[in-house]
Amino acid sequence: MNENFLAEFRTTLESASERLLVLPEAETEAPLDDGWCAKQILGHLIDSAANNHSRFVRAQLKDDLLFEGYDQEGWVRVQKYEQEAWITLVDLWTNYNLHLLHLFENIPAETLKKPRVNHSLDKIAWKTVPPNEPVTLEYLIRDYFGHLQEHLGQIFGQFEFS
Repeated sequence: MNENFLAEFRTTLESASERLLVLPEAETEAPLDDGWCAKQILGHLIDSAANNHSRFVRAQLKDDLLFEGYDQEGWVRVQKYEQEAWITLVDLWTNYNLHLLHLFENIPAETLKKPRVNHSLDKIAWKTVPPNEPVTLEYLIRDYFGHLQEHLGQIFGQFEFS
């Protein structure tokens, strides 16, 4: 995978983790503009990591990118992230994504760039791809990162940082 992308992913994780850890617990439980609190948004990012982890691995073992979606609202609701300790969520999110970074670093270039005609990225991607347009595993990974950055922006947009 592109070294610049990998460095940006790592830097984002390290920087975000530091910024997240200084947020007061009580403030992470207050609903933000979209209705979810910071704990729920970070929980959603953990769910995204878990679901996409499976996709990133399975994509290396088959010729298509056909994957099921998941009930994002339901996952957040039943896991009750708003009741979890903030530090636990931050640590889990950080470490899960560091593992994904390790995975990304070890995907062969030909696997990353292999065009896949059969895919479900018209349904499951953050930035969808038409079903008749070939797509790569690299696209799915970059899409995951874009989604992650979007939600971190939601959290950080609600808090003042010095």
